[in-house]
Amino acid sequence: MARSLWKGAISFGLVNVPVELFPAEERKEFEFSMLDKRDLSPVGYKRYSKKSGKEVSWNDIVKGYEYDKDRYVVLTEEDFRRANVKATRTIDIKAFVPAKEIPAQYFETPYYLVPSGRGEKVYALLRETLKQSGRVAVAQVVIRTTQHLAVVAPIGRALSRRRSRAARPSKSPSRKARKPRSRARRRSSISPRCSSKVSTRARRGERLRRGVARRLRPASRRFASSRRADRRKLRRNASGRESVADEAASVGYNNAPATLS
Repeated sequence: MARSLWKGAISFGLVNVPVELFPAEERKEFEFSMLDKRDLSPVGYKRYSKKSGKEVSWNDIVKGYEYDKDRYVVLTEEDFRRANVKATRTIDIKAFVPAKEIPAQYFETPYYLVPSGRGEKVYALLRETLKQSGRVAVAQVVIRTTQHLAVVAPIGRALSRRRSRAARPSKSPSRKARKPRSRARRRSSISPRCSSKVSTRARRGERLRRGVARRLRPASRRFASSRRADRRKLRRNASGRESVADEAASVGYNNAPATLS
């Protein structure tokens, strides 16, 4: 059997139920080590100052909270001792509420609560009462030095303890769950800020296109004029060759021997 993570008791009013805490899930994850590919030696990390680049020993390290850019409040060991919650060995039930009133997104890691010692009868009575009433118990528990909000609920023949998140505003899934809109609707629903950015980029692109066209216009004109000049030169050469051929033919005919006539 797995080793218990915590031993204590469920407490409400004058009732005290001794229990042990066991994990309700088994996580199997691959763990990789970083190696030097040249000799496969393990790669480690060093604690160094980001300002000087020099290595810093544990004796010179303190804990601080950054409340502004590069501005810190240093906390001492005495500050942490005073802030620590008093460790207890009880799951203090604060209220019994209908199970449907707690949304599922407020639940986190699940655990099993198993009776220990002579508390099996009281444990079973609490479990069956929660089942029949459709309620769960909202409780507080301190594990190590951290206080958790928890929900104790019946699951089959056991009680489960689920760590619960504090009541914070959660994001609504309505936007992601909507049906995809057509392209025309997406264009029409662009925010004014995005629309101004798009129009600004379009104007910049148009100015760039016009500038490139102005720079290329003289070169295109020179190319067109050179092409026209080349065509005129070719026409003159062709007409010149035709006139030379006609003249040669006429000269050859007039100077031909009489015997050939």
